Amino acid sequence: MSRKTLPMAGETRRLSLPSLSFKKGKGERAKKAKTTVGFVNLGCSKNQVDSEIMLGLLLANGFELTTDAEKAEVVIINTCGFIEEAKQESINAIIEHGLLKQSGSCRVLIAAGCLAQRYQGELLKELPELDAVVGTGEFGKIADICRDLLAPKKRHQRLWISQPPYLYDDLVPRLRLGARHSAYIKIAEGCNRNCTFCAIPLMRGKQRSRPIASIVAEARRLVDEGVKELNLISQDTINYGVDLGLRQGLVTLLRELVTVKGLRWIRPFYLYPQQVSDELLDLYAGEERIAKYIDMPLQHINDALLKAMHRLGDRAAIERVVERIRTRVPGVTFRTAFIVGFPGETDKAFEELKTFVEQAHFDRVAVFCYSDEEGTPAAELSDKVDRSAMENRRNELLAIQESIASTKSRALIGRSLEVLVDGPSEETDLLLEGRHEGQAPDIDGVVYINDVSDSLAGRPLPRSGDFITVEITDAATYDLVGRIVA
Repeated sequence: MSRKTLPMAGETRRLSLPSLSFKKGKGERAKKAKTTVGFVNLGCSKNQVDSEIMLGLLLANGFELTTDAEKAEVVIINTCGFIEEAKQESINAIIEHGLLKQSGSCRVLIAAGCLAQRYQGELLKELPELDAVVGTGEFGKIADICRDLLAPKKRHQRLWISQPPYLYDDLVPRLRLGARHSAYIKIAEGCNRNCTFCAIPLMRGKQRSRPIASIVAEARRLVDEGVKELNLISQDTINYGVDLGLRQGLVTLLRELVTVKGLRWIRPFYLYPQQVSDELLDLYAGEERIAKYIDMPLQHINDALLKAMHRLGDRAAIERVVERIRTRVPGVTFRTAFIVGFPGETDKAFEELKTFVEQAHFDRVAVFCYSDEEGTPAAELSDKVDRSAMENRRNELLAIQESIASTKSRALIGRSLEVLVDGPSEETDLLLEGRHEGQAPDIDGVVYINDVSDSLAGRPLPRSGDFITVEITDAATYDLVGRIVA
């Protein structure tokens, strides 16, 4: 860890807060103005849910939320510590917003989340502009923490760190971000796996699953708020419920969720290759509300590297599960992820991975360069791969996948697909933007919908959250273009 300013590894995503209105009661004008809080969310969708919980708790406890960092009296950075680039991005965000203590209204600067949990006192030492570090076990106390830090007293830095990680329930207030019709639900926290490259158990602890009744209750409330697409997330979704004594926890949960009226797409993320049962695949194939979309990080295909990564199974087992999924769930969209540059990855091992990707024809592939993570077994391994070699391998693998994805996208031209409308396109207000069943929010491509006026012939314009039929007329690598059909 270092304070030095590093090149930004990605965009710092300030949260886009919904418009908030407050009814004024008698005497409210005479009350002291509410403390304003600015928020920066970094990292994955699981971090986003944590941010939504903290925002909901702050709003429920009388704080006022602002998107103008200059006006925020309290600034909270929800950090990510998954890989080196994410850590650097979090450090830069803290430094950047620490300057607001001189140029803005900032009185309190807080680092929360994974990086905070992992580095704790080291962050406070290296970043003196920080007032507090709040770990993953303390999100539920965020309002009390802010009040304590704002109290008039001699300033000193504070740590709020505890175990196990905080696990919210359906009764906790939550201020959702993004589309009204699509939401994430975190069904569990932590991970029991021991992948040698991964620091998540160090930051999030062992797996703790939410009760099914709590998840279903939250799903019903979200539907009442207009949600039609539900995305189930955790560190190890396939293992949901093992700590609750459930043998087929994810299957049991999905069978309950498909009974929630108003849900159209239910999309689980992060399925581990092993433990994919026939019961689960039959549920995917037979329940129209479960999106025909498998998100399964495979990490590698070489047997020696899979063993060094402490991944269960070998190449033969992976090939069998991929074939089972495609056979039992016809038309499934298959998304996976690989790590290149893991210690000991030879040219031959990488060529094996390239050949596998060429032959497997996945719909989506993410590729990450390995990075040493303190406290993980892989960090102690020798035979490291040069960074430039890693990046070259990543680029090679992505180029192979882009060719495959382009072919798959072009094959959709002329087909009519059910599309969930997200709203006006981010590219231009002249287009609508949506996604078909094989496009997950934020990580996959989109469907651009043109010729809207001609296609509708006087009918009302589709709104965000509507499902429409779109004929695909053109295709790029991951994005599609189409027109509305009756």
